[in-house]
Amino acid sequence: MPKTVVARRAQQRLADAIRMLAVDAVEQAGSGHPGMPMGMADIATVLWREFLKHSPTDPAWPDRDRFVLSNGHGSMLLYALLFLSGYALSLDDLRNFRRLSSPAAGHPEYDVEGIETTTGPLGQGLANAVGMALAERNLAAEFNRPRFPMVDHFTYVFLGDGCMMEGISHEVCSFAGAQQLGKLICFFDDNGVSIDGEVRGWCVDDTAGRFAAYGWHVIDKIDGHDDAAIRDAIGQARQDARPSLLMCQTIIGYGAQAKAGKAAAHGSPLGTTEVAEVRKNLDWPHPPFEIPPSIRRAWDCKDKGSRLAQTWRACLTDYSKNHPHLAAELKRRLSGTLPAQFAAKATTFMRQACREDAKLATRVASQKTLDAYAAELPELLGGSADLTESNLTRHAGSKTIAPSAKEGGNYVYYGVRELGMSAIMTGIALHGGYIPYGGTFLVFADYARSALRLAALMKQRIIFVYSHDSIGLGEDGPTHQPVEHLTMLRATPNLNVWRPADLAETAVAWFAALKTEGPSALVLSRQGVPTHRHAPAQLNEIAKGGYVLIAGGDDPQAIVIATGSEVPIARTAVEQHNAEHPPHRQVRLVAMPCAEVFAAQSNAYRQLVLPPGITRRLVVEAGSSMAWYGYHPAPEQMAVCMNTFGASAPAADLFEHYGFTAAQIRTRLQKLLDLK
Repeated sequence: MPKTVVARRAQQRLADAIRMLAVDAVEQAGSGHPGMPMGMADIATVLWREFLKHSPTDPAWPDRDRFVLSNGHGSMLLYALLFLSGYALSLDDLRNFRRLSSPAAGHPEYDVEGIETTTGPLGQGLANAVGMALAERNLAAEFNRPRFPMVDHFTYVFLGDGCMMEGISHEVCSFAGAQQLGKLICFFDDNGVSIDGEVRGWCVDDTAGRFAAYGWHVIDKIDGHDDAAIRDAIGQARQDARPSLLMCQTIIGYGAQAKAGKAAAHGSPLGTTEVAEVRKNLDWPHPPFEIPPSIRRAWDCKDKGSRLAQTWRACLTDYSKNHPHLAAELKRRLSGTLPAQFAAKATTFMRQACREDAKLATRVASQKTLDAYAAELPELLGGSADLTESNLTRHAGSKTIAPSAKEGGNYVYYGVRELGMSAIMTGIALHGGYIPYGGTFLVFADYARSALRLAALMKQRIIFVYSHDSIGLGEDGPTHQPVEHLTMLRATPNLNVWRPADLAETAVAWFAALKTEGPSALVLSRQGVPTHRHAPAQLNEIAKGGYVLIAGGDDPQAIVIATGSEVPIARTAVEQHNAEHPPHRQVRLVAMPCAEVFAAQSNAYRQLVLPPGITRRLVVEAGSSMAWYGYHPAPEQMAVCMNTFGASAPAADLFEHYGFTAAQIRTRLQKLLDLK
């Protein structure tokens, strides 16, 4: 037998190990997706064994290549790769695929070593990978020096038909082409099959032409089961300055007898009869989950990976001697630690904000805060989805990131891509070295919902800036006036939603978001808002998410809870009411800039702010009352909120029409106090 054939067969056996682990794990679990791992096993074998720079014994090594399984339903492909190459994932973990507490979950999850991002919702992993590639290039421009390529790695993505059909793929791949992200290499599993059958019935895109139009390097019609063809395509992609799409023609369920090439191999166990045929067709006589020692040895990447990581760490040591300040900054940035002096300087700004008495839109207050904070935070990487001048996300020290900017930058023009921007920011955060923030209108959080959800699921430090937060944006009307969006955001686990009322609250919100290990949403007004004079000591109370703004005497009979631009309106109403009524009719005003942070405070503090004995409570917020049900028992009586869509008119007219005036709130207070 010619040596080339022998070598090909040996390589095939390594790919077959992936196939059989996937087949056996899905079969044992009684659910899962065996077809994609069987089809992409040859591509994965070439990439992981010959090109991917990674270290199973040092999985968080900063200069590793990133591998993203965007078609995350084929999770057993990634789990098999991690197990075979030497990561902590064990054979028992694979046996317990999709079982409670197993790290081998139904879709890849970020907190497992070797998994770079949580994937499953199709296209999201691809979008995260664009963010990773952008972060790699920008960090390299900041920190690399002659002889010291401290940031020099590729981002590889596996994706399928579903990722291509989801609209997010257009947003982020168009952006990647415009940014010329040459270290982004994507492998399209071009098998022509999705869950419902052959995709030509509903998708006849010229994918190669589409990506060429984006400015990508495209290699079409690669035989996804030919090692040499795969190897050659990867080599070409690594040399091209453009992002690359490698269109690999594969057979879904490769090795199966009756189900290969069919939708039946996609999302269900193959069944005992078909599994037996796979073993026969692949000449795999081994029982389930048994991998021959020779194949285990050939797959083991621990020593090779350890040498790669150690070489980089040795280079970092020399870099530290030659560029000590840069090295210290790189280490700090990669650790996610804020600069030592930042807290003190931020506190100085927050104290100054307490003395502010100008009428400011909170989006303007946000920009003032950014101007102050960003000067101390080179890791801030901002942007906007084509609304920079409205979101006010570009601070005084912003520098645009562009393909031609060799020295990097800190501001991204994402274009009209709210969903893409949000998912790209998640990839930036996952890569490390940056704290991303990006802006759009609150109403367009709908477009970004799936990306925001995954950011929260992975607890990534991302700051979502949402301006134009209510009917206060005025004449643009109900299509642009958010009503239900605050409730949607507050219903998302791990997400802190800040709706500040003035400069001091905005400064505290930004400071809290920058320190939080997880995402935050800053919800900001378009219209000017009167500010409150705060004692600097009150900053600590603002930071707790809710605090007493007007005490209402020693024995308040009711509590008004307000957020954002409605706080000054409520304040006027409460001040007028208290001035006109005796002590036994006094009312307390509580400002609640972040209900999630307030809920995390001690029971003693929460009861101090909201005494449980005071059941007469009126919530004032120009959004849905649903998020406030836990704070008042009868929302129809105890909420001045928006439970209908808005209308097109000047903001002042809308606030009066929907009941958000001091006089109308006072009337509601009177009714509340008169309740038996």
